[in-house]
Amino acid sequence: MNSVPKTTKISETAIQIGENTPWQHLLSHTINSPKALLKRLGLSESYLDGAIAGANEFPLKVPEPYLAKIKKGDPQDPLLRQILPLDAELDAIPGYVIDPLAEMSANHRDGLIHKYKGRVLLILSGACAINCRYCFRRHFPYQENRLGPEQWQEILTYLTADPSISEVIFSGGDPLATSDERLARMIKELEQIPHLKRLRIHTRLPIVIPQRVTTSLTTILKECRFDTVMVLHANHPNELDEQTVKIVTALKNAQVTVLNQAVLLKGVNDSVDTLQELSETLFHYGILPYYLFTLDPVQGAAHFNISDTEALALFEKLQNILPGYLLPRLAREIPGKGSKTLLKP
Repeated sequence: MNSVPKTTKISETAIQIGENTPWQHLLSHTINSPKALLKRLGLSESYLDGAIAGANEFPLKVPEPYLAKIKKGDPQDPLLRQILPLDAELDAIPGYVIDPLAEMSANHRDGLIHKYKGRVLLILSGACAINCRYCFRRHFPYQENRLGPEQWQEILTYLTADPSISEVIFSGGDPLATSDERLARMIKELEQIPHLKRLRIHTRLPIVIPQRVTTSLTTILKECRFDTVMVLHANHPNELDEQTVKIVTALKNAQVTVLNQAVLLKGVNDSVDTLQELSETLFHYGILPYYLFTLDPVQGAAHFNISDTEALALFEKLQNILPGYLLPRLAREIPGKGSKTLLKP
């Protein structure tokens, strides 16, 4: 099982971090106290009651490297808005549900979701380095999808029996919240299934804890036989910095294709200037924009939503500014559809 230690509360004083700080330490020493978060960022305690209410519904969790990127004293900071709990999360909004993508109906084995032809998604870990307030899996039953030895063998049997499956997607939680040793073992066992060709890893960890991209991780990915893709998750250009260059360079040296997907969020990136800067910064750092998703209607996240009309207007303006290779695909996932649905004017 996952050998990463449990998250623990830390004091209101920042821990010292550097490039060589073990990622496991940063993952296990996150901020999860609303009061500590407000104090560290110099924010008014008028936000405290709402933050406590929201955190009781879905815990606050933010790692130190990400916290360091948030502007102190600014309650409208786009990175803060992604992680600060609000009492608005408790509002019951029609159409916002606990399983917005109907994943439970495709949860054919513990830890396995099979929705699309040719590829399956594996829930490697229920842990994340950061609790994004808009997360579509904020209500996902991770405890019922733990991958112990028995469940993993059932998944290997399922994959072996279906030669139409050519791609495995590591997801979570965050799949990189698990150890390199466990990842290596799983990949080696998947390599024994001849019809599997590609490995895709969806992760936010390298953005919020860059130290996670270790030499051992890149060696594992370089040595595996799969064509490997890592899909990062950055929503705002302020989430990217010189550390991003280093991790992307390391991944590319390991023959990993690096893409980014973002979610269109009110008050975070719902402007043409921000989206343009995001795409251009991603490309400057060696990452190709992949998807720009509309908000999944998960219970607790309605305050991030913008209408399709607004989304399409933004996208059309973006299309007139950026070259095609910098333009992410504006899309949403509709339960029951055989693929993502592109939004078009």
